[in-house]
Amino acid sequence: MTSGAWIAVGAVALALVVGVWRLVTDGRFRGTHVVRQAAPVVEEGRSPATRTPGADLVESVGEQLGERATLLQFSSAFCAPCRATRRVLGEVTSLVEGVAHVEVDAEHHLDATRTFGILRTPTTVVLDAHGVEVTRATGAPSRDQVLTALAQV
Repeated sequence: MTSGAWIAVGAVALALVVGVWRLVTDGRFRGTHVVRQAAPVVEEGRSPATRTPGADLVESVGEQLGERATLLQFSSAFCAPCRATRRVLGEVTSLVEGVAHVEVDAEHHLDATRTFGILRTPTTVVLDAHGVEVTRATGAPSRDQVLTALAQV
């Protein structure tokens, strides 16, 4: 074989490895990400309370945290997997009591995107009842993966 053929075989093999890796890892919930903590909020007549970035972001979008958990989805306008993720998360919130789904446009909330360390859309962050991150997934998760992640809350 010529050197050009070996280069083509190597490129195809590399593309196959990257494709399989993406297939296996996309949509899987894994660990948490270090989120910058908010400064203490001091209100008159009350002791200082610490707000979480998750709770602040959900309130700034005009939504409320779920009683049990909140599925915080970072998406963008031209993201095809974001539509599938929106549909899956909406289905899960209708199945599980006390879970809310909040979608955030990553382009219009750049500070939150940086705070949460979002590098790609869709990214789904699972927040507990207080707005603290429990786990996250990049890519489009399946319904079973989301239900398993909610079992951790």
